[in-house]
Amino acid sequence: MVRVAILLIAFALSPLRPAQGDGPNVLFILSDDLSYTDLGCYGNEWFETPNLDELAATGMRFTQAYSPAPICSASRAGILTGKTPARLGFEFVTKNEPGFQPMVTPLRAPPFSLNLALEETTIPEALSRTGRPTAFFGKWHVNQHHERYLGWSPTHGPTGQGFTTAEEDFGSHPYAYWNRKKQRTFTPLEDGEFVTDTLTERAVKFLRSPHQKSFFCMVSHFYVHDPIHTRAKWLYDHYLKKIPSTQPRREKLAHYGAMVTTLDHHVGELITALDESGKRESTLIVFTSDNGGHPNYAGNAPLRGSKWNLYEGGIRVPFIANKKSNIEGGSTCDTPITSLDLFPTIAQYAEADSSTAKDGNSLLPLFFQYNDKFKERALYWHFPYYHPEKGYAEAPSEIGTNDGYTSQTKPHSAIRRGDWKLLHFYEDERTELYDLKNDPHEKSNLASTEPKRALTLLTELQEYLKESGARMPTPHPEYHTEK
Repeated sequence: MVRVAILLIAFALSPLRPAQGDGPNVLFILSDDLSYTDLGCYGNEWFETPNLDELAATGMRFTQAYSPAPICSASRAGILTGKTPARLGFEFVTKNEPGFQPMVTPLRAPPFSLNLALEETTIPEALSRTGRPTAFFGKWHVNQHHERYLGWSPTHGPTGQGFTTAEEDFGSHPYAYWNRKKQRTFTPLEDGEFVTDTLTERAVKFLRSPHQKSFFCMVSHFYVHDPIHTRAKWLYDHYLKKIPSTQPRREKLAHYGAMVTTLDHHVGELITALDESGKRESTLIVFTSDNGGHPNYAGNAPLRGSKWNLYEGGIRVPFIANKKSNIEGGSTCDTPITSLDLFPTIAQYAEADSSTAKDGNSLLPLFFQYNDKFKERALYWHFPYYHPEKGYAEAPSEIGTNDGYTSQTKPHSAIRRGDWKLLHFYEDERTELYDLKNDPHEKSNLASTEPKRALTLLTELQEYLKESGARMPTPHPEYHTEK
């Protein structure tokens, strides 16, 4: 009882508590395809990320944070709504047109989901109802491509989903110039100088502007999604010297490391804007990635798997929360969380309704380090698709650790409860069971030695998928006709 009373008093006195209907500002920075191990503060020995390292040193670093999905669109839809992709029926990436995957495989994945439904309530919609300004800059990727790759839809783009300010811009990412081959070159820059990122400039302008009420600003970087390329020769040369000559992907990794450091630089520009405008103390900053890293570059070691699959390398992500006056600097949280928790967390700050965010919990108790007040729950993932869509038959079938290539991913789902994680594959109804506490690399499948535990978790996973109305893969008519 005494501990509960202390928690209530701390919350009542804390600036994190909503005050007169107005909580702190929120800056949410989402990176693209950044691996769990790409940052210095997460143990990377090559890539330099001083700004994000400082954010962790003055805030809280989560060691077991998860994305809602192992792929861009599905993860972003989950983050915005606080619902799993299984519940949303949005488990893959958006496409130009409706249809099915162009592959003849034993199972056929569900038809593509092109747009996040307007009926879904998003974080900015919940906050906008309280009169707070909401802004979005960067990669959207939850609507059907409009006019060009990743183009925002006039009906299902950010302004259609609750953002009062939204500006579309590729910034300095290779997407801005990759189709113009002559521009795939280095730009003359002094050591320590970066190419101007107009996406970040737009966000900085918003952060520096006066606001009558606390704001929610989401900066969704395209970094470090491929194409992997840097225009800063000094940075490329720096990593080419730093990465051992024995590394077979050395030149690729030099470009990739430069992109990681460039992302960090732009994060630093956002933080500087808050510092110089006097808003740092009143702003909660959250940084994470939409999914695990691309295996051709990030590797994700020591975790198994990568983007596109539900092994740890595909869904465990860096996650940093920082609010200098409230979150203890240099603190670490080992409690499993998911980015689905952001909706109820941010809504609690803003005294907004988060009842639609069915699959997330507020992270406030963890920020205050009252971990026993954060209820243990199961985490669920559902990926009923195949990957890669091109060259699937030629791709290696085994998903390993730091392979350096894209393996075959087959339709599967997963559940984590406590330290135990189960994956279920639909082609052969196979299950894999891992004790993440003793085997975070997912090397020892314990399904045969722990049959009762495996069955319990599988049953719980199946019940959740049924309750959420999850779309399932079905026998492919062409495959079975051919057979």
